[in-house]
Amino acid sequence: MHATPPVIDPLTATRAWLEAAVIGLNLCPFAKAMHARGRIRWVLCEATDTGALLHTLVQELQHLAEADPQDVDTTLVVHPQVLGDFLDYNDFLDVADAALAELNLEGVIQIASFHPDYQFAGTEPDDIENCTNRSPFPTLHLLREASIDAAVAAFPEPEAIFETNQATLQRLGWAGWHALRGQAPRGQNEVDATE
Repeated sequence: MHATPPVIDPLTATRAWLEAAVIGLNLCPFAKAMHARGRIRWVLCEATDTGALLHTLVQELQHLAEADPQDVDTTLVVHPQVLGDFLDYNDFLDVADAALAELNLEGVIQIASFHPDYQFAGTEPDDIENCTNRSPFPTLHLLREASIDAAVAAFPEPEAIFETNQATLQRLGWAGWHALRGQAPRGQNEVDATE
């Protein structure tokens, strides 16, 4: 008789990833303060198609635009049941940007992207550097442009963040990444769909 695998709550898993990887490895120097101050809005979108996801995205863009930054400064929309394929997810980002433009929120809010199979252009699927944007579930991150500008102004050499993150992950390696995530180590060329 096989044991039933534990049910993974997407928001709990995403919070754990934020704390262990994003904040723990300092992949985003600005995340720790937002998390500590409780200014992150966590949204579980149970959409099973892109139309329903777009509807939720539009609602959350409007909510963030209208909210007091002292209460909500950024929003994570976790959508585990739609856009599991990274290429489909990547295509949807154009739809997301079009919604941003239609709401006249360009320059006010930007959308960052995270996915279990995230792959930067010019990399291989098993390159460790891709883990900077690999979340447990597909996630759209809505950020206020003004907050980004303020954080960047206070951070010395913000353009070096990406290169620093790549170097951090190269030093960590796959075994370190899996240990951080509480996963059993695998061969370095194996990429889990739940990354």
